[in-house]
Amino acid sequence: MKKFFQKLGSSLMLPVAVLPAAAVLMGIGYWIDPSGWGGGSPVAAFLIKAGSSIIDNIPILFAVGVALGMSKEKDGSAALSGLVAFLVVKTLLSPDSVAMLQQIDVAKVDPAFAKIGNAFVGIISGIVAAMMYNRFSRVKLPDALAFFSGKRLVPIMTAVSMLVVSVALFFIWPPIYTALVNFGEGIAKLGAAGAGLYGFFNRLLIPTGLHHALNSVFWFDVANINDIGNFWSGKGVKGVTGMYQAGFFPIMMFGLPAAGLAMYHTAKTKRKKEVASLMMAAGFAAFFTGVTEPLEFSFMFLAPALYVVHAILTGLSLAIAAAFHWTAGFGFSAGLVDFVLSSRLPLANQPYMLLVQGLVFAVIYYFLFRFIIVKFNLATPGREEDTDEEVPTAGAVGAGENKFSSMAARIYDGLGGDANVVSVDNCATRLRLEVKDMNIVDQKKIKATGVPGINVVGPKNIQVIVGPHVQFVADEIHKMRKG
Repeated sequence: MKKFFQKLGSSLMLPVAVLPAAAVLMGIGYWIDPSGWGGGSPVAAFLIKAGSSIIDNIPILFAVGVALGMSKEKDGSAALSGLVAFLVVKTLLSPDSVAMLQQIDVAKVDPAFAKIGNAFVGIISGIVAAMMYNRFSRVKLPDALAFFSGKRLVPIMTAVSMLVVSVALFFIWPPIYTALVNFGEGIAKLGAAGAGLYGFFNRLLIPTGLHHALNSVFWFDVANINDIGNFWSGKGVKGVTGMYQAGFFPIMMFGLPAAGLAMYHTAKTKRKKEVASLMMAAGFAAFFTGVTEPLEFSFMFLAPALYVVHAILTGLSLAIAAAFHWTAGFGFSAGLVDFVLSSRLPLANQPYMLLVQGLVFAVIYYFLFRFIIVKFNLATPGREEDTDEEVPTAGAVGAGENKFSSMAARIYDGLGGDANVVSVDNCATRLRLEVKDMNIVDQKKIKATGVPGINVVGPKNIQVIVGPHVQFVADEIHKMRKG
């Protein structure tokens, strides 16, 4: 089950990666016309509407992206089937259709069905489509029906399957929707404290990849919160909408890079150069783009107590930003790019105060991390016990166009190659791999490529944290497996 949710989380990265395009378009539009929201400038209106075309269709993006990501061969027919699945359920369970099925007036239809076209249902549609692809993409029908064999059969079976799913959702969606709304409203009623709890659990679930499920409740239109969509479209309350995003900026842009500096300063002298290259790259990624996994995974498993401190500080940051009604938003993650683009959005409220808060958190992170590392002698990067075999630095991998192929070859060799690797997948920053025998895996050889970390998540499952360029490494490994 854990593996399923991890694969689902990595699949969601593809549609989520589209959101920055919306952020750029809408951000520029609001910069051009911050007061009229497009009403005073045709150019601004054009850009804002172009961006909203992405934001408003997140459920479809999820249906297509999950179907593609969870299918065995990541084939286009799986993505098409994801779209088919979503259209079937969205049409069958629309308020008008439900009113006809129940023979009642549309106004009396359960309000849950007005929200049937949401991210949650989009994800379900993608999962069903992927299952149909994995089951029927190689089925051969009799000669009379041969045209519909294989991949052509997948969208047909998906449509049939979604009829069954739609019947099930007809009965179970209203109570599920009510439960999700109650959960979201319960956290929302706590105000700043609720935002803090969300931030704490958001970080705490990162190692499992299950944070995506939590995010969907608060960021998207699953439980009537839709913090990202409402913030970027200007639908909400200034100083309130965006409260589940704003507090991440001080952490990702300032807190974590400061933690990286603390880990560098507490590293052993002979390891400082190696740690510096890792922390500089990871710190810059966190500050500029908001991608924090390379930095977080560098100490998450080496010093788990320190990671809990990080989760607590993240919750505190969200609570403080929410309490003072400082808001900013992101289309991808809380980095500099999204901060600049969102700072003039209609619902952005004193976003510059998040920078001030970030500077304060940078000081807290640096001195608290440094104190805890030294006081409890934690094995953060560069402080691990010395071994007889010296671990080369990231520079040993090489540079230029062959950098990723070289890194992929050495990682694959460290995993045991074709004889040991069962499957290869990736999320935003991690390679997710299944192996036959974990004892064959040479972690020292993998770490010698300069990757930020390795996470063994089971007897046959291992993750290699590569960073934002993981897709290129994964592509090279897929080429080797096919070759």
